[in-house]
Amino acid sequence: MSYHINHPIMKYIYITLIFLTLVLQAVSCKANDPEQKPIVDTPPEIVKVPLGDPFIMLWEGKYYAYGTYSEDGITVFVSDDLVKWSNTTSLALHKSDVWDDKWFWAPEVYYINGKFYMYYSANEHICVATSNSPLGPFKQEIQKPMIEDEKCIDNSLYIDDDGKSYLLFDRFNDGLNIWVAEMEANLIDIKPGTMKKCINVSQPWEEVWPRVNEGSFIVKRNGIYYMTYSANSYESQFYGVGVATATNITGPWTKYEGNPIFQKPGDLVGVGHSAMFTDKDGKLRIVFHAHNSTAKIHPRHMYISTVNFENIGGKEVMAIDKNFMTPIWINK
Repeated sequence: MSYHINHPIMKYIYITLIFLTLVLQAVSCKANDPEQKPIVDTPPEIVKVPLGDPFIMLWEGKYYAYGTYSEDGITVFVSDDLVKWSNTTSLALHKSDVWDDKWFWAPEVYYINGKFYMYYSANEHICVATSNSPLGPFKQEIQKPMIEDEKCIDNSLYIDDDGKSYLLFDRFNDGLNIWVAEMEANLIDIKPGTMKKCINVSQPWEEVWPRVNEGSFIVKRNGIYYMTYSANSYESQFYGVGVATATNITGPWTKYEGNPIFQKPGDLVGVGHSAMFTDKDGKLRIVFHAHNSTAKIHPRHMYISTVNFENIGGKEVMAIDKNFMTPIWINK
């Protein structure tokens, strides 16, 4: 049996095919029309937090992370859970508000007597700036370094049980080595005549390249001062963390014979310049940076682990958990 185009069934099929063809052409033209912009919910960029020499402060239920990142000053990242972080478009500290205009490194921030104090390095000099907010702006009323006639870096504040405040920092004599000095009541000036050497390169693991002991941070436990520090160049994959102890903050300091306590954990290299803080659950945490990858140093990334104290041979020893968190920057 055969049908001609004039047959009713054939007419119906023919008209239907034409209609479908026109519809498909219209849809195709609309899809290719440059004026027709599809609605796409673009996800935010998610990357590791790009901070070197990191420091974390818990303040009023939020975590604030500061570190080496911007050429123009100090960046601050904010988090509720230590995992997801965001930051603002403005810097916490801008070079226009402080002494010198380059090499802004290793900030630490503390809230004391109604004011936030940021201790940091600028152009290889230790400085301190203040603000009414953890987000800044941090400024120097008198724009000068804490030690004007000598290059020093990595200043870290410690306030003891008796209320006395001390500053730890690195001096460039005999490589980099760590010193401590008592602070004046204003928390800005170093008390004259109180500088004392703490530690210098003295263990084989520290002698990869070059002579470096830097990035110190102190916590006190059961009457013992524990100082974490970093050794070897930050550019070396063997950059790592050691610990020294003392019964007096001015020393003498004794390095742990089991150092380094943290070096090349997992797939990370170049780990160091750490700082410690207590999280919302009361756990002692440590924040540190590592190289971008095994093939690239910058930008360095921030990581967080947990600090434990273990009894070894009747002696309490600090240890860093090799399982670490990877904070992520949700860049919207």
